[in-house]
Amino acid sequence: MVYKAIGLMSGSSLDGLDIAYVHFQETGGKWSMDIQQATTVAYDRDWHDRLQEAIHLNAMDYLLLHSDYGHFIGRAVNHFIEEYGLWHKVDMIASHGHTTFHMPLRQMTGQLGDGAAIAAETGLPVISDLRALDIAFGGQGAPIVPIGEKLLLSEYEFLLNLGGIANISFRHNDHYYAYDICPANRVLNLLVKPMGLTMDADGALAASGKSSASLLRSLEALDYYGLPYPKSLSNDFGTDVVYPMVKAAGLSVPDALHSFVDHIALQIKKEILMLAAKENLPIKGQRLLVTGGGALNGFLVQRIAEELADIGLTLVVPDRKMIEYKEAVVMALIGVLRWREEYNVLSSVTGASRDSIGGALWLGTEA
Repeated sequence: MVYKAIGLMSGSSLDGLDIAYVHFQETGGKWSMDIQQATTVAYDRDWHDRLQEAIHLNAMDYLLLHSDYGHFIGRAVNHFIEEYGLWHKVDMIASHGHTTFHMPLRQMTGQLGDGAAIAAETGLPVISDLRALDIAFGGQGAPIVPIGEKLLLSEYEFLLNLGGIANISFRHNDHYYAYDICPANRVLNLLVKPMGLTMDADGALAASGKSSASLLRSLEALDYYGLPYPKSLSNDFGTDVVYPMVKAAGLSVPDALHSFVDHIALQIKKEILMLAAKENLPIKGQRLLVTGGGALNGFLVQRIAEELADIGLTLVVPDRKMIEYKEAVVMALIGVLRWREEYNVLSSVTGASRDSIGGALWLGTEA
C-alpha cells in the first residue's frame, strides 16, 4: 500500500515552515519513499518575531498564538496543495509544530501549532504533538527523527543533522541511538543578524575570519558536553547561554563565526570518538550522512569533513531535497506509522521506559 502524506517541520533556526509531500510504501517490512514535492514557506518578520518571543508570553497569549499559528499552518498547507494540484491526493498531515518549551526532566515539552486548527483549515486527518507521549514515558522527547533513519536510511552508520541544533544518530547492534551535540545554525544566524543578514551564505564570512582558541576552550567547558546521552537541548541553550558567551569574547563577526564553526566541528569529532570508545563502534571506512540547513554552509561542511577525515570517517552530502527536507519527510513517516498504530518513537534514542506510538489524531475529514 502507498501512503501519501504531508510532513511539516519548523526548526529552531526560524527560517520557515518546511512542507514535504511524500509517497511511502512498505513491502515485507522494508520501507521506501519518494519525495513528490517540497517547499519552504519563509516566515515574514512578524511570524519570525512572534515565534521567537513566544516563551515570554503569558498563558492566555501563548494559547492564542498556538491557535493562530495552527491556522497559519493550515492555510500554508492549503496553498501548497493548490499550487501542486494535490487535492484529493493527500491521505494525512503530520505536523511537528514549532518547539518553544522543552523540559524533559520535568516531563514537559511544548510545540506551537494547534493540530485541531490545521485539521479544520485543511479538512484532512492531522497528527500532531509528536513528542508528548515519549516525554510522559520519561524520555527526552528528542531526537525523534531516528525512526526515519532506521526505516529509510539504514545504509549509513552515522547521521548528522545540522539545524538550529546539531544532533547525531548512530546504529549499534541493530538499535538506534541519537542525541543533541551542540547549538549550530541558530547561533550562527544570530551572529550575522546585526549586519542585516539572515545567514552567513555558504559560510563565506566565517571562512574570512580567524578562530579564537580562548573562546573554544570556554565553550568546550560547558557542563552539557560532559553529560551522558540520551540528552537533548532546548533552543534557549544556544540563545541564552552560548550566544552571549560568543558575543562577550569581543571578536569581529568573521572571527566569531569562524570560532563557532570550529566549535561545532570539534564537538562533532569529540562525540564520535567518545561513541567509538564507549560503544566499541568502528569508525575507519564508515560514512556519515549530513543533512539540515547547515549542510548548505560550505565552510561548515568543509571544517567538519576535515576533522572527520583525521579519524577515517567519510562525510556524505546527499541531494538538496534530502538536505533541506529530511526532517519534514520523517515527520510524514511518523504520521503514517501513527496511522498504522506502529511504534514511531524509539526509547533507545530518548531514554523513555518503552517505545511509543506518539501523536494526537485530529480528524478534519467529514464522516
